[in-house]
Amino acid sequence: MRSTGSIIVLVLVLILGFGGCVGCGAYNSLVTQDESVNQAWADVESQYQRRADLIPNLVATVEGAADFEQETLTQVTEARTRAVNVTLTAEDLNNPQAVEQYLNAQQQLGAATGALINAVREDYPELGATEAFRDLQVQLEGTENRISVARQRYNEVVTDYNQQVRRMPTALFAGIFGFDRRTPFEADAGAEDAPDVSFD
Repeated sequence: MRSTGSIIVLVLVLILGFGGCVGCGAYNSLVTQDESVNQAWADVESQYQRRADLIPNLVATVEGAADFEQETLTQVTEARTRAVNVTLTAEDLNNPQAVEQYLNAQQQLGAATGALINAVREDYPELGATEAFRDLQVQLEGTENRISVARQRYNEVVTDYNQQVRRMPTALFAGIFGFDRRTPFEADAGAEDAPDVSFD
């Protein structure tokens, strides 16, 4: 009788120990994936900030042309101000409204910048041919490419994380410890048409 009770206790200890090990493994895996998502988002933000930092130099270069249309410059400056004032932390990534507001501000800045570059190319060819302007164009083109790569990387990491959150047995512990699914970037309407910031 005493040995039967000892066996039951031993089995319970083994089950609890096994469950604890599985739980710890799942939790640590979720933490690692969650931090990867946060890092990927930080990379996206960094590239958006790089673009915002280049805009004042672009505006200053274009302002050198005394007759340049002020309305276009104002639109770019205002779009930049809106973009840098809308922040989105990693914790806000599960808030669809905050994400939409952030992405709209970034999209408006990209569109305004593209309009400025096109205006220079079409209406101010001498300005567009200056070394300073062409250098900024190259930097902006490189930044747009970096943004695209960072967004793609973010989506890849989010996909891995979401798979982890939904798979068993990790899904059991994800719910207990509050690991929710993350939202990947969705293609913007018209995203199939690449922004025209070429430098020919």
